[in-house]
Amino acid sequence: MKANALNFSGGPGALPESVLEQTRQAIEELPETGLSVLGMSHRSDWFRAILQEAENNLRALLGLSDDFAVTFLQGGSSLQFAMIPMNFATAVHARPEYVTSGYWSAKATAEAARVTACREAWNGRAGGFRQLPDLRALDIDRTAAYLHYVSNETVEGLQFPLFDEPPAVPLIADMSSDFLSRPLNPDAYSMIYAHAQKNLGPAGVTVAIIKRELLERVPDGLPVILDLRTHVEHGSNYNTPPVFAIYVLTLITRWLRDEIGGLAAMQAINARKATRLYQTLDALEGAVSLHADRPWRSQMNVAFGFGDPRLDAAFLAAAHERDMSGLEGHRSLGGLRASLYNAVSEQAVERLSEALTDFARHRA
Repeated sequence: MKANALNFSGGPGALPESVLEQTRQAIEELPETGLSVLGMSHRSDWFRAILQEAENNLRALLGLSDDFAVTFLQGGSSLQFAMIPMNFATAVHARPEYVTSGYWSAKATAEAARVTACREAWNGRAGGFRQLPDLRALDIDRTAAYLHYVSNETVEGLQFPLFDEPPAVPLIADMSSDFLSRPLNPDAYSMIYAHAQKNLGPAGVTVAIIKRELLERVPDGLPVILDLRTHVEHGSNYNTPPVFAIYVLTLITRWLRDEIGGLAAMQAINARKATRLYQTLDALEGAVSLHADRPWRSQMNVAFGFGDPRLDAAFLAAAHERDMSGLEGHRSLGGLRASLYNAVSEQAVERLSEALTDFARHRA
């Protein structure tokens, strides 16, 4: 199996082999234009068509109505941590509410506090970020500007269930690491955003899906480039967008539609992958420990370790000999982490499970 297929990195994540092949060709020469994608103008008819297809494909995959605007931004989720309160935490609403459930949501909460007064609805730090709250049971001010949370914590390996119905206040979700991994009810959300390098392709583009009625709240006087209405009104082409990243994102949406068969099929594949790996790790109880409590285990990121940095390092070396990469734990947590993003195949997870079992057996 090719090394690209055995990439378990938390980001940049694995890409489907067919997408990699099309990308290789496009870097040399796009069949439609004869030019490299790296040299294509963002004002060309070709790129306008790519932007439109990317939006259309996302709308079809997610079942988005015209009530939502779709725009492609830059700056990753880190920029959205500031832009969201700038755009939506207006004076006519109570302070926004934030759920701090791990490394990345802690960054979102801290950044929002630099922009506006906000309230922390829940914080899991005291418990070591091993579990998640029931978002529906939180004591939320019904006049709050919005409730913000991160749907999947990549560092700790925690994942929330999806909302079926909208809560009492506008719900804003950072879905960077589990976007397009499962179907959802978009009407339960007022804004969904996700940056690439997980399930969407190379870093450089951030998808923002925003209810148009929420955009009506944006105050005048913001710097133009930080006003989300600017990017919606200019069709994601206000300033030079990341042409290459958006092109690869479009290829991935085609792959999900044509090769996978949609998000329900993708969810079934992801469930099988996660079940296989968690069963392996649970069978190694005593030798391996998982970070996340069982009810909150993520299908996308599995944080675990052998309880000794030397053993973790030895397993990384053994995995490298089998062409596996990206299994290092996040620097803030240590240990090991396997990211099972959409493009990681069931065969790759089987190889990883076998490697873990063999390693533990030889160390017993």
